[in-house]
Amino acid sequence: MLDGVLRQAATRHPARRAVVHDGRELTYAQLDALTERVAAGLAQRGVQAGHLAALVLPSSAEYVVAYLALARLDAIGAGVTPRATAAERGAVLERARPDLILATPELTDGVPGDIATVTIEQLGAAHILSELQSDRPAPLSTTVVRDDHPETVVFTSGTTGTPKGALFTSAQMAAITRIDTGGAWGTGGAQLVATGLPHVGFMTKLAGYLQLGCTLHVLTRWRAADALAVIAREKIEFIGGVAAQISLLLGVPDFDHHDLGAVRGLIVGAGPSPAALVQEARRRFDAGYSVRYSSTESGGLGTLTAFDAPDDELLHTVGRPRPGTEVEIRDPETGTLCDVDAIGQVCLRSDAVMARYWRDPEATGRALDADRWLRTGDLGAIDAHGRLRITGRIGEMYIRGGYNVFPLEVEAVLLDHPAVAAVAVVPRPDPVMGEIGVAVTVARDSSAPPTLDSLRDFARQRLAAYKLPEAIRAVDALPLTAMDKLDRRALARHEAEHQY
Repeated sequence: MLDGVLRQAATRHPARRAVVHDGRELTYAQLDALTERVAAGLAQRGVQAGHLAALVLPSSAEYVVAYLALARLDAIGAGVTPRATAAERGAVLERARPDLILATPELTDGVPGDIATVTIEQLGAAHILSELQSDRPAPLSTTVVRDDHPETVVFTSGTTGTPKGALFTSAQMAAITRIDTGGAWGTGGAQLVATGLPHVGFMTKLAGYLQLGCTLHVLTRWRAADALAVIAREKIEFIGGVAAQISLLLGVPDFDHHDLGAVRGLIVGAGPSPAALVQEARRRFDAGYSVRYSSTESGGLGTLTAFDAPDDELLHTVGRPRPGTEVEIRDPETGTLCDVDAIGQVCLRSDAVMARYWRDPEATGRALDADRWLRTGDLGAIDAHGRLRITGRIGEMYIRGGYNVFPLEVEAVLLDHPAVAAVAVVPRPDPVMGEIGVAVTVARDSSAPPTLDSLRDFARQRLAAYKLPEAIRAVDALPLTAMDKLDRRALARHEAEHQY
């Protein structure tokens, strides 16, 4: 499916820029031709239809071309984040057991020695992937591409253990593209890729970008000043990312000197957005703000708030399901439907949901039921207006004196505190209560950090007493996983190991 979209896009708008990275540009015609040469080189190295190849590469033009070349051979592309440690990288690759690995020299630590590996030495050179290019024509595929043809494996963030690989077939890729584009061709403009390329936001969405004829601006590493410069220079209309990235953009010293008049909306996911951030972003960008909820397994699609949603929806919910998506709240133990406003497990169904986990039928059975409902592992509630509110994850709940506490619910309130820039609530073992909540905070002003009493006084009007934090710890920044999600395991481990 992905390769078919590239071929059509190259025919429809050959001279339009497709990829811009590190001062290098590829038009759609050049991208298609380069994909052909790299596919031929990969075929000479034995890559065939159905093979899995792991891309252990920084975000770059090389990554994009390699992924497309694998698609041209009907092979399966899987990205491994360059931010992983050697141990994490090795664990992911052992679980995936790819037929081939493409890696840069600095990312080969941890790569299993018994898997064929091609080292990409010339990253950033004028001749992209010169090591792999061949002038021989790529072999014509004899594979009949069906809806169940595997196209990509996207690894989860690993917040609950070693990342699992979500497999997406042609059917899911086509559904994601259809939802994202509405079937349109060639209407896209400049697009800044806000996530790392191994992320679901790129791996399953690339076909849609190509269909729209977008110009993809790829940053080797996302930095706020660089991103803001691209947004202004390229007149980017919609900015994607997470709340922390929006905050960093607003904090660029010369923010107000950039011409950001083209920006129409900010699309923000992967966690709650503090009210103060939403208000500042809407004012300074003079643009709408949309909160989105999804997961790797859902194909990066789920629910959203409209750009003009009222504050009670935007600040306290993740909106309503996207077209073609169903959402239910079920009891995590019995699977029965929950009443309106009752907290339970968020279950989601759409044509975009992954086919299965790669090489893991047991985990697939836990995640997908017979009717292809995805059990997300997230806890939430749906209100009378059909809006979804996320309260946490099943494994993150802790019990304080016999009462269940959902950290995300508490964090959503504490984020509104004027002295708090970021916060995570984690349990600490307690001899009396079993567990108590610790507010790990990042101060908006380091010279005036929030106190425990001020947090409790601020939150007690919106939270029951047993949900209020009973300890506080100040940090300069919250720890993140390699996929830029809050690393709650690291925070909980710290609390378990450091008793005060």
